[in-house]
Amino acid sequence: MRRTLALVLSVSLLAAAGCSGSDAPVTPDGLAGPLCAELPAGDEPGNPTALSREKAGEALSWITVLTTFDGAMRASELLPELEGKQAITVLAPSDDAFAAKFSQDNLDELMIKDKDTLRTLLRAHIVDRSLSLEDLRDADSIKTLDGTTVRVSSADGDMAQIGDEARTVCADYRIANGRVHVINHVLGNLPTTAGQGDSGH
Repeated sequence: MRRTLALVLSVSLLAAAGCSGSDAPVTPDGLAGPLCAELPAGDEPGNPTALSREKAGEALSWITVLTTFDGAMRASELLPELEGKQAITVLAPSDDAFAAKFSQDNLDELMIKDKDTLRTLLRAHIVDRSLSLEDLRDADSIKTLDGTTVRVSSADGDMAQIGDEARTVCADYRIANGRVHVINHVLGNLPTTAGQGDSGH
């Protein structure tokens, strides 16, 4: 009898796994993507369960690959606006994505002097509703706070493709009023300046 029950249970589990429809590398914390293994997990400070109760500003500060995006959000003074919204999705470029897009001099200019341009850039990464990774993969397009409509589709490895070049690399962070998805490319239409004219600081 025990062997029969065990066999039935094994078959049921295999069937459930086969029907999940996802090959994404999902972590025990519910995140999905190749970069997730490098981020806090389990009981570590900044783990996804702890961040699910936090507002955007606090949550972003704990996601260790988002230091540039977090700094830009604070410099732009957009956080109070986002934290006051009922639901948001943050498409947050990683530090590597910012380094591949902007020179340090260009970033300094945006964060210190050209905050109107910085706010427009950051609004290109915010959606005015909460979208899971599955929602993104099923969407044909999304409209960001800067007014741009961006094409969205499924990508290899059960990630989401956002526009022509960006894709999710660690998706489905829950925050108090929405979701954060780490992406590998900066959105928006600013020119690429990486490697140009850095003053060496």
